[in-house]
Amino acid sequence: MQSLKSTALEPTRAELAGLGRAEAIRRMLPVYGLPLLTVALGILFSVLLPDTFPTALNARAILGEKAIIALLSLAVMLPMMAGRIDLTVGYGIVLWHVLAISLQTVYGLPWPIAVLLVLAGGALLGLINGVMVELAQIDSFIATLGTGTILYALALWHTGGRQVIGELPDAFTDINGLFIAGVPITSFYVLGLALALWIITERLPLGRQIYAIGANPRVAELNGIRVRAHVIGVFAASGVLTAFAGIVLAAKLRIGQASVGLEYLLPALVGAFLGSTTIKPGRVNVWGTIVGVLILGVGISGIQQLGGAFFVEPLFNGVTLVIAIGLAGYAQRRRRARPAATD
Repeated sequence: MQSLKSTALEPTRAELAGLGRAEAIRRMLPVYGLPLLTVALGILFSVLLPDTFPTALNARAILGEKAIIALLSLAVMLPMMAGRIDLTVGYGIVLWHVLAISLQTVYGLPWPIAVLLVLAGGALLGLINGVMVELAQIDSFIATLGTGTILYALALWHTGGRQVIGELPDAFTDINGLFIAGVPITSFYVLGLALALWIITERLPLGRQIYAIGANPRVAELNGIRVRAHVIGVFAASGVLTAFAGIVLAAKLRIGQASVGLEYLLPALVGAFLGSTTIKPGRVNVWGTIVGVLILGVGISGIQQLGGAFFVEPLFNGVTLVIAIGLAGYAQRRRRARPAATD
C-alpha cells in the first residue's frame, strides 16, 4: 500500500515538536513571514508618523479603501485554485458599477432588482469564461483578456464616454456608506466572504477537489473529480464576486464612469499572488490573500503619508506583483520538490 507524504510547506505540529527552536522558527517563517512583515510595517509607520498613522481614522480609511480590492482578490483566487486566471475582474467591475447605477437612474428599476440583475450578469459572464476555457480549451489568460476587453468596450458604448449621474436611494448608497461600531460595513462583507470561502476551500471536499484540479487536472479526472464542472463553477463564482465588488463601487462613487475600475486589476492580482506565499505557502489561500491585500493597504498608506509622489501606488503595486510572482513560483517549486514517501 502506498501513501504520499504531504507536500505542504507549512510544518505540522508533530514536525515542529521534533525540531529545535531555531529550526522551528526557520520552518515557520515562510508561513507567517508576511503577516509579521505587515505588523512590522505598521509599527514602523506608527513611529515615523505618530500623529496620523496609528489612528482610528487611518485604520478606517485603509479598511474602506482596500475592501473592494480584497473582494476582487478573492474573485481572482478562485480560478487560481484550479490553475486558471481570470482577468475580467478588472474589466468587469467597470461595466458592473456603471450598470448598477444606470439601471436605477436611466431605466428606473428599483435598486434590489438592479443589484440582482448585475449579480446575474456576473454569473453569466463567469459561465461564458468557464465554457471558453474548459470546453473550447482556450487559454484562460487569453480568454478572459478577450472577454474583459469586450466588457470595457460595452461600458464605453453604454456611457458614450460620459458619466452616468442620477438620484440614488439611500438604501443603495448604504451598501458602502454604513459603519458598524465605527468599522466600514465593507470590511464585514470581506470578512464574511473570507470565512465562507475558507470553510469551502479548507474544510469541505469541494475545496480539496478544486486544489487537486489545480495541481494536476488529469490525475484529478482519473480520481473521479468532475474537472469541467468545477472549473466552470469557479469562474461563475469569480464573476459573481466581481459583480458584487462593482455594486459596492457604485454605492461608493454614486456615479458611473467607464474610466474607473481598471486600476483595481493590478492590486487584485498582487493580493492573490502574495496570498500564495503565506499561511499556506505554495498555493493560493483565503487568509493569505487577505494578508496580501492588507500589506498593500498598510504600505501604500504609510508611504503616501511620508510624502510619496502620485506615482508611488502603481509603482508599489507593480514591484510587489513581480516579487509576489517570484515568491509564489519559488514556493510552488519547493512544494513539488518535497519527496514522496511510501510504506
